Amino acid sequence: MKKIIIVFGATGNLGNRIVRELLKRDVEVRTIIRTSTDPQKMNTLKQMGATVQEVDLANVDAIAKASAGGSCIVSALAGLGDVIVDLQKRIIDGAIQAGVPRFIPSDFCTDYTDLVPGENRNFDLRREFRMYLDSKPIQATSIFNGAFADILQYNTPILNLKEKSIGYWGDKADWKLDFTTMDDTAAFTAEVALDETAPRNLQIASFQVSPRMLWQDVKQATNQEFRLYQLSSLEDFAQFIKKQRADYPAGENELYAKWQQGQYMYSMFTTHHTQLANDRYKSLTWTTSLDFIRSFVH
Repeated sequence: MKKIIIVFGATGNLGNRIVRELLKRDVEVRTIIRTSTDPQKMNTLKQMGATVQEVDLANVDAIAKASAGGSCIVSALAGLGDVIVDLQKRIIDGAIQAGVPRFIPSDFCTDYTDLVPGENRNFDLRREFRMYLDSKPIQATSIFNGAFADILQYNTPILNLKEKSIGYWGDKADWKLDFTTMDDTAAFTAEVALDETAPRNLQIASFQVSPRMLWQDVKQATNQEFRLYQLSSLEDFAQFIKKQRADYPAGENELYAKWQQGQYMYSMFTTHHTQLANDRYKSLTWTTSLDFIRSFVH
């Protein structure tokens, strides 16, 4: 019998890619979606070859019923406390009720286990859920992929194509930042979902690149020399983020408020992955920094 892998958040950008990667691996993929999901998104999943179940996600019994027979649940959900904490708690309770042995939470980010609580709102929500998850009788694996490499395309201070600049905080011109493409993250997640021996935490990165290395790659890809410069000290950046958050309370209800984006950047310059599990699955190939940069610069 084929393994049944259950995916929550399958209509999202990452979730969709995880479903696609799982289907390549000859497993049955069951996607569980909200009853109010856009029919077009449901049809996309069905056309890919996944089964789709509309479920009242406020109801633990309904989640349990839909999860029956699964060998692993993958959560690719995105949201604030009502999703990352409350809904994932209900999924865990439903999974245990249904006898599903394994769970991959929506931890697709920098490894926050070494970060100071309070420095990143979205990580704090994941940390809160993690405590609940670790108190329950289910085998869990968190996948930490650093930042999604896509952010390099969005003219952030780290790489600004419009201004032809590469910025860094503190004395971190040679500090390696963790980036993983969404496709690489999805492929790795599919392998983990099938790996009954997967440990509690796995760190990955398609590439680890410092601002100075990024400068070299951009030069090689474009024949242009971008400005490499220090934005501010890390201490000043932390204070700026705190002020930005205090001045914009509405951001507490926004997933990617400006100050939350700052918190992500701050975390990238204060912790990085030291134990990459990239070699765990031999069938995977990883995108290089230069190849990724070449895919979007001209």
